[in-house]
Amino acid sequence: MGMAGYVLGVIGIFLGDLWIKDRIEGSDTDKSGNVLGRGREGDCRKPMTLAGGRVRIRKYHNEGAMLNLGQRRRKAVAALSVALTGAVGGMFLCSLGQRGNRLLRAGLALLLGGAFSNTYDRLKRRYVVDYLTFQVGWKPLGRVVFNLSDFAIMIGAMLAVLGASRDEG
Repeated sequence: MGMAGYVLGVIGIFLGDLWIKDRIEGSDTDKSGNVLGRGREGDCRKPMTLAGGRVRIRKYHNEGAMLNLGQRRRKAVAALSVALTGAVGGMFLCSLGQRGNRLLRAGLALLLGGAFSNTYDRLKRRYVVDYLTFQVGWKPLGRVVFNLSDFAIMIGAMLAVLGASRDEG
């Protein structure tokens, strides 16, 4: 993949997640924050799910960092988010000028796209819009709400570590 592909990946993650977050913000919810499916006026609308009910669509405003850590220090969380996004952006730009190590570049592109989206939310909305929960056997996981950027950040971090730890000529 050429340089443009990595840059388009960053932009795609940012714009894709922003589009989803805007749709979630404009959705009707029940008292628990579950996004309600579309229906006719007066119909009983059910919460939206995916994957046979294993994934639930919710609207959640995360005012801190991961798992709402630092929610009482939102300015500090936002400043740290900007600083880390800038650092990852710098590493990504430096990686574009190097030959090889596509795994590192792909990881940094995912990481940066997700970081841009969540940092944008922190600065613009003053919270991050999260919208996916998993209904699986382990109940604590069902209480955590994610967004697309969170997955891009997690997968990107793993790929970047793997790419940095090996020489991929």
